[in-house]
Amino acid sequence: MTPEKTNTLVVGGGQAGIAMSEHLTKNGIAHIVLERHRIAERWRSERWDSLVANGPAWHDRFPNMEYTVSEADAFPGKEEVADYFVDYAKMIGAPVRCGVEVTHVRRNEGRPGFRAETSAGVIEAQNVVAATGPFQRPVIPDIVPAEAGVVQMHSTGYRNPDQLPEGAVLVVGAGASGSQIAEELLASGRKTYLSVGPHDRPPRSYRGRDFTWWLGVLGKWDLSTPGPDSEHVTIAVSGANGGRTVDFRRLAAEGMTLVGRTEAYAGGTLTFAADLAGNIAHGDRNYLSVLDEADAFISRNGLDLPEEPEAREIGPDPDCVTDPIRELDMAEAGITSIIWATGFSVDYGWLEADVFDASGRPRHQRGVSPEQGVYFVGLPWLSRRGSSFIWGVWHDAKYIADHIATREGYLAYRPMPQKELAGA
Repeated sequence: MTPEKTNTLVVGGGQAGIAMSEHLTKNGIAHIVLERHRIAERWRSERWDSLVANGPAWHDRFPNMEYTVSEADAFPGKEEVADYFVDYAKMIGAPVRCGVEVTHVRRNEGRPGFRAETSAGVIEAQNVVAATGPFQRPVIPDIVPAEAGVVQMHSTGYRNPDQLPEGAVLVVGAGASGSQIAEELLASGRKTYLSVGPHDRPPRSYRGRDFTWWLGVLGKWDLSTPGPDSEHVTIAVSGANGGRTVDFRRLAAEGMTLVGRTEAYAGGTLTFAADLAGNIAHGDRNYLSVLDEADAFISRNGLDLPEEPEAREIGPDPDCVTDPIRELDMAEAGITSIIWATGFSVDYGWLEADVFDASGRPRHQRGVSPEQGVYFVGLPWLSRRGSSFIWGVWHDAKYIADHIATREGYLAYRPMPQKELAGA
């Protein structure tokens, strides 16, 4: 069969793919968006039931459409977020084809463009945009063997407390996902252990403004380069329960047991690093630094925002921090489940191109790869700190679409014939 042809093939129909479609359309670039499941599928089927966005509705959206259910300062639930992208795709007329999986993409031999093999046939395109995002392959550290006799799952497999067998639960990873899941388990009456690694812990809100607003006015969303070892720093922030600051001391006071990083397992016993107090202290410093910068901004600009001295009150360390558990017999502790909130790795096995480093991560400059015609969108720090958020993806997609349009303009150039030049 004759391959279908288009200018640009966008692989992935989540927020990144929908944003790319909007900007490609505005630039007059013919394109197709392929999604192997449904639009924004990961929001629906790879997240827990009670998940809400980590930013308020006024912030975590594309510029041209507001949420229709949640009020501006509320935190939309995962189904509402997924529905938002479905509605957005309809609004812009995005050429999304769902249920089509891309299995292999490679450059054409001796002519421009790429050949994409899909579950629905072959498509040829001049450009390929990988819009599959950063949450592709769940990472579970090789620590606790399957024969340990406990249920183990990544946070992508967790749905709600009733899904787990009776008994205590260890949640490994205290970022946005781990802290929210651990708090939900604790509230359900489960004995809950939370393994806390290094993290940043911003205030949910301060002096009447959400932390997303503070990062905006303080210019932190526009940071273009992460600091040393901070590209993948864990952020402990939550929109759950109406949105409140993640406070590990409060969770400990409510009955949660905090432990350090999970290091090893042997003979039914888990070993934890001696870093819990240091990790908590680092999070506190990050928290207070945001308050300091916010206060300075208010003073410098003469803003009339309410004082909030109680935000600086940090209570004493709980016993589990001052006298940390270094070893834990899982049977004695009654632990029957482990949830690994330990992040993801990328998987571009379908893309045959010399654009990846030794670890399999794409090499790019603001999403533009070193191989002409190959682009990436939807990755953390693609162009700046805000690239991880919905609105940041939208702006990154605009840059890439503009780059494609500019390049297409050059390729379309044809010099005037010499005889016409002579007669001019």
